[in-house]
Amino acid sequence: MITDLFVYGTLRPGQERWPILEPFVTGEGHDDSAGGQVYDTGHGYPAARFDVTGTIHGRVYSLCVERLHEALQLLDEVEGAVVDLFRRVAITTATGTDAWAYEYCGDTKFTRIESGNWLDTRRVPRPGDWDQRDSWDSEVGETLPRRNST
Repeated sequence: MITDLFVYGTLRPGQERWPILEPFVTGEGHDDSAGGQVYDTGHGYPAARFDVTGTIHGRVYSLCVERLHEALQLLDEVEGAVVDLFRRVAITTATGTDAWAYEYCGDTKFTRIESGNWLDTRRVPRPGDWDQRDSWDSEVGETLPRRNST
């Protein structure tokens, strides 16, 4: 029975769908990778294919065995929200972990993420960005809090 989940995009901690997965996770998880390619869809979520050569970086989380059916059912619904474009597949990660993962079913006419890590495409503010807020504002379209000069 597969009780682990490999995540590479919006189900990762700090991303939009982590709060959906988090209640079902046991332990801290660990960094891992899997064979395949990941793409930037341009819609705020990635698409992965595990049937092609390449490397996808992500994390593996163990799911609570007692709630496994509930977790997978909910995740299937959430990932299926992009009408039949994702399916749950069984994979074996680089560390030898058998895990579930969500694979994109459509054409991958998106930009391939060469690093294999979707988080590389996500711009998050870092402490040095406070001093470059004007370029951040124009890039992201939102205003960072202003630092007091006193």
